[in-house]
Amino acid sequence: MAADNKPSHLVPRLRFPEFRDTGEWEARKLGNIADFFKGKGLPKSMLSADGACQCIHYGELFTTYTEVIQTVNSRTNLDGKLFLSVENDVLMPTSDVTPNGLAKACCVKLRNVIIGGDILVIRTDQQKVWGEFLARYIRHLERKVLQLVTGSTVYHLYAASLEKLDLCIPTPLEQKKIADCLSSLDDLIAAEGRRLEALHQHKQGLMQKLFPQPGKTIPRLRFPEFHKEPKWRALTIEDVCDPKAGQFVPASEISEQAEEDLFPCYGGNGLRGYVKSFTHEGRYILVGRQGALCGNVNLCSGKFHATEHALVVTPRPGIDTGWLFYALDLLKLNRFSIGQAQPGLSARVLKNLSIWAPIEVGEQQKIADCLRSLDELIAAEEQRLNALLMHKQGLLQKLFPSLDWQ
Repeated sequence: MAADNKPSHLVPRLRFPEFRDTGEWEARKLGNIADFFKGKGLPKSMLSADGACQCIHYGELFTTYTEVIQTVNSRTNLDGKLFLSVENDVLMPTSDVTPNGLAKACCVKLRNVIIGGDILVIRTDQQKVWGEFLARYIRHLERKVLQLVTGSTVYHLYAASLEKLDLCIPTPLEQKKIADCLSSLDDLIAAEGRRLEALHQHKQGLMQKLFPQPGKTIPRLRFPEFHKEPKWRALTIEDVCDPKAGQFVPASEISEQAEEDLFPCYGGNGLRGYVKSFTHEGRYILVGRQGALCGNVNLCSGKFHATEHALVVTPRPGIDTGWLFYALDLLKLNRFSIGQAQPGLSARVLKNLSIWAPIEVGEQQKIADCLRSLDELIAAEEQRLNALLMHKQGLLQKLFPSLDWQ
């Protein structure tokens, strides 16, 4: 706290007990505590699974690595004048077609990794500035970093601009404590992510077994009470359901905020917003028929409005809604979309697609119940993962001082 008992902008709101009496953090420009370098070469064509050397391609900073790089995924046989990492280096991409990814900083914990071109290397004295702390701090300052980006069609982040970034730096011991705390939380998040991915893979494998494979008339896995039932029937989608487009609603009538007197409005890409009217009430399957995600399948309940860009699927008698939802989802209907700028799914093509169905509604319901139980597990896991991610965001706000005073 400052002498007037007002919070200081050089002290975080949350501080570990052993550092509460060590004074304010030191205000510094990034350029005063780091040197800047550029990676060299390394086109994507030079990546090789059996390459002799570890390497990092700039595209991987967007898609593969988080704040800390403990292991490197790519290898190359590239030789010549290369730029090699030093443990504690902080890496950032320097260009992209959109600006938002340019605030992604990663601390590489390994030496002698080949650093490719279009990568800015921030190198500090690790006795004074902990690389992992710096990478996390830069990511936390995303809004301020993006203010330093230049360009229109291709966006760039230059060292000359990044040098001006304002930071508050504590002692190395406090830096490490913060980095270790966030690293432990990242381990929990990664573990939850792996559990979620395992559940998704299990579901995909189970669906492959609960529905007949191409050329087969019965699934590989069938519930015991249906082993003596007849083979599944070869039908078309039109035989099992009636897909009809929804109704147009002006964009001006769609609200982004959910309110008590409004109903969900679904279009070709899923939920569009909320409107005053509803076109359907009950439990229906929606298939996107136009848009970037056309062919996506959703199960909606209650009162809702479906636009003309969505197909509302009504099952025929003898067809369970839940089973049909999973059967359509398994077909990956986006494969049948046409068009580039505005992909679309033809209702005529959809109706003529082949589908296998069990004769007994009870077998359909058993399959749907099994997969729905698994979906509930997945949803619970997603909630736990989202809660951890939100906790991390809140913790970041408290572990680093606010620079909004500048």
